[in-house]
Amino acid sequence: MKLNAIAIDDEPVALEVIRSHASRVPFLDMKGFFTNAFEAADYLRREKVDLLFLDIKMPDINGIDFLTSLPDPPMVIFTTAYSEHAVQSFELDAIDYLLKPFSLARFLKACNKAYALLQFKAEKVVQPAAASFIFIKSGYEQFRVELDEILYLESAGNYVNFVFADRKLLSRLSMQEAVSLLPSAQFTRVHRSYIVANNKVQRIDRNYLYVNQFPISIGAAYADAIEKVAGGKLG
Repeated sequence: MKLNAIAIDDEPVALEVIRSHASRVPFLDMKGFFTNAFEAADYLRREKVDLLFLDIKMPDINGIDFLTSLPDPPMVIFTTAYSEHAVQSFELDAIDYLLKPFSLARFLKACNKAYALLQFKAEKVVQPAAASFIFIKSGYEQFRVELDEILYLESAGNYVNFVFADRKLLSRLSMQEAVSLLPSAQFTRVHRSYIVANNKVQRIDRNYLYVNQFPISIGAAYADAIEKVAGGKLG
């Protein structure tokens, strides 16, 4: 299995660094290098890409805005000389944040994270389309979880809490891994720390949505997702 990737940076020298490092990573297949973000966007519309190396400070559009403009973004590793966007990048589920100039070792560490997630998605047990349950590992046991019993999921460090009306189930998962386990038609990520069951949302205001009377903050980066939950009737 290989990671199909492209890189976007308005500086050709920066792209050459990525090209050089990538040539030494056996599982990384670089499909393109772009100094123009709009040409890259056109490529992403036509081709399947697993991973995007993305600069933030670019003249026509910054990397954060570029990523949020993509309807179905791939995994992303930000490559930048500036550190002030680190928190925002991780709110967008960036795999990593590489500060220029970065070493081959640091580049490889970021690629290994992306590859591990790709393997997780490929190896996970895929339930039938009409399945009403999933299996969740907690401790040394696997628990059958009925999808219609889940109220919401809450991040807890390196773990995720599956919250039900009468209990919680703690599993060692990242939020991105949890998202990949759940049917997107039924569950929506509304904050970097929360995923909600769409049909369990009772009301929504400008700052919170409420599940079983519990207020869940609306993340600034997830406005489009809130519109999906609200059926276009936000506020």
